[in-house]
Amino acid sequence: MSQEKIAVYNLADLKNTSDDAIPNYLNSLRFTQSHRLTDVRLALGYGALSIAVACFLWDYKLGFDSTKYYSAVAVLIYMGLNVALTFWSRNIEGATVYVGTSPDGETVSIATSVEKYTPIYNVEITVTSKSSKNPSKISISRPFSEWFDSAGTFVAAPFQTVLATAVPAIGQADPKRVAAATTSTSAAAPVASAETTAYNPAVLEMLAANAATEVSESDSAAASATGTVGKKGGKRRKATPKAA
Repeated sequence: MSQEKIAVYNLADLKNTSDDAIPNYLNSLRFTQSHRLTDVRLALGYGALSIAVACFLWDYKLGFDSTKYYSAVAVLIYMGLNVALTFWSRNIEGATVYVGTSPDGETVSIATSVEKYTPIYNVEITVTSKSSKNPSKISISRPFSEWFDSAGTFVAAPFQTVLATAVPAIGQADPKRVAAATTSTSAAAPVASAETTAYNPAVLEMLAANAATEVSESDSAAASATGTVGKKGGKRRKATPKAA
């Protein structure tokens, strides 16, 4: 269990913490992470920054008149790099938080998202095997409360179990999580039922009302059997024997 706590009502913190847990988990299973998407984005960003710095130095050292043509070309290149960076971030990289290859050679790409005001973690997994070029897609939508406790602490085990159970490529690399999910599913029904009956106030009130009704009915039945129904309290007169 991680000791770092976050605000449980902050969707950005919930998502970012969950996103960071994905590469940590998969890399621990000997997945080989690909940083190509991140490397291209950084190259475009730093390239645009380098052009801006170069323009500043040209103008500072040599003056505007002697470098204006170079500056004009640099501005065009800077604009082109920023357009390419925006296109790459929105259309190519998108919401992808992880790309890696499993020990069996399957490529796994994971993209995540959340909707506004909805504490549901939406995960889109694309798995491409070595032998097939047609990727398979898996969608997961689970509440953050499954792996964050009430104090905002991230609990790794249930989060890993969700991924291992839903994605065969991950489940093959971590079969103990799949086994744990199967065991918890078979044992969850009676435990949940017992907890609900024991701690749900509405159920307790209903049970109390039923118990009171049953007691009232049993008292009425007993009174009918003894012939005391409807009789008022008071002293009972003794029978006086008749004179002979």
